[in-house]
Amino acid sequence: MQTPRVDKLDARLLLLLEAEPRLGVLECSRRLGAARGTVQARLEQLQRTGVIRGFGPDVDPAALGYAVTAFATMQIRQGRGAAVARRLAVIPEVIEVHTITGDADLIARIVARSNTDLQQVIDEVVADDDIVRTSTSIALSVHIPYRTGPLLQRLLGQDADPPPSR
Repeated sequence: MQTPRVDKLDARLLLLLEAEPRLGVLECSRRLGAARGTVQARLEQLQRTGVIRGFGPDVDPAALGYAVTAFATMQIRQGRGAAVARRLAVIPEVIEVHTITGDADLIARIVARSNTDLQQVIDEVVADDDIVRTSTSIALSVHIPYRTGPLLQRLLGQDADPPPSR
């Protein structure tokens, strides 16, 4: 797969939408000093190439009652990664899974309503016969949430201007 190219206009557009995700195309074009058609075409290209993965709301699991976040690493039977991932996808509290290198094969972000609830979710995870061993760590706080802004700023250069404001 070819890596999508993001130029400085794309980066400025992405930073603007990261700061204010509800802006419309017309307002984005005004703030960026670019034609509306250019901004629309750039957004479509960024979506088509997978740079923009979605426009949905970024929902905080804690606001839904899932105040406990944990990370579980899993060692799995050789060649069973896809099957394990399919079974993990059925568990609503498993909100993210990645294949990793190192002592484990997968890492999952899991949310739960309480430590007791977390234990029940872990019990459901380890019930899979293809999971050989797990190790779980509970997250106590978030110091740096998921972000892409600094990468976009780097693309623009160290002396980059912040996204245009009103």
